[in-house]
Amino acid sequence: MTGMVSGTAPGVAPGERSAAGGDPVIEIRGLRKLYGEAVAVHSVDLDVRRGEVFALLGPNGAGKTTIVEILEGFRSHDAGTVRVLGSDPWRAPERWRSRIGVVLQSTSEFEDLTVIEVLREFSRYYPHSRDPDELIELVGLTSHRRKRTDKLSGGQQRRLDVALGIVGNPELLFLDEPTTGFDPQSRHDFWALIRQLVHDGTTIVLTTHYLEEAEQLADRVAVIVGGRILEVGIPETLGGRDREVATVTWTGPGGPESVRTTAPTKVIADLHHTFAGEAPGLTVARPTLEDVYLEMIGAVGAGTEAS
Repeated sequence: MTGMVSGTAPGVAPGERSAAGGDPVIEIRGLRKLYGEAVAVHSVDLDVRRGEVFALLGPNGAGKTTIVEILEGFRSHDAGTVRVLGSDPWRAPERWRSRIGVVLQSTSEFEDLTVIEVLREFSRYYPHSRDPDELIELVGLTSHRRKRTDKLSGGQQRRLDVALGIVGNPELLFLDEPTTGFDPQSRHDFWALIRQLVHDGTTIVLTTHYLEEAEQLADRVAVIVGGRILEVGIPETLGGRDREVATVTWTGPGGPESVRTTAPTKVIADLHHTFAGEAPGLTVARPTLEDVYLEMIGAVGAGTEAS
């Protein structure tokens, strides 16, 4: 996937949060969805602000897909209110759909068309579409523009999926498990593309099972289990991980040494004094987002079993 985007978006370093803080593009209050007697989504409240990357995290069957499909206008809701770009998605006018983009987990249509033919065809359906040739360059398919889509590799097909999702120049883009099956380099290249889209003004709602991906891209994340939102917050502080015990490790006279502490700054200052300078091999580690996430969903599962 090399060549998708050269580096990161201008002025956006890997892991740097956007300056999102504008008006909400998504407003959910008391959202509820049932399938028969089974409750898939329980009274969810949620806001997504313009210009941010918002990640939905949760195990399979947690309700993420149901919520996203309601936001996209593909599924109705049974109770509560939902506003996306000011409209109820289920009743929104046709022009509303041109303001959103959707990238599903996979698409396998248009086998007889080339990349440029597919993008030119789709661009005709949007009033303010992006130039297909510019899109091809943006997603790194320049050398494959004349290739039939059934001849694309998995990574190349995913790039085309993204191009189709943004061909209408959407204000809001939904990405469903966008990097499933990617190798590490392809995933990092894809992240650079997402940062570029955010830099260009697109708001993004992301579902992913890769916790590193959420940590790299998301301004805020919501953890969903059993159709309920457990917590919404920034990745750095979710679940109180910024207050968790840190492990300070360094290389002492006899080899590696470490200590667990709630005051890592004091330990580092003491080490600086002990070594009369930099402590060799010094690292400070707190629980990762994945650690905190697994603890959160595990606690819910344990509580369910106990009840």
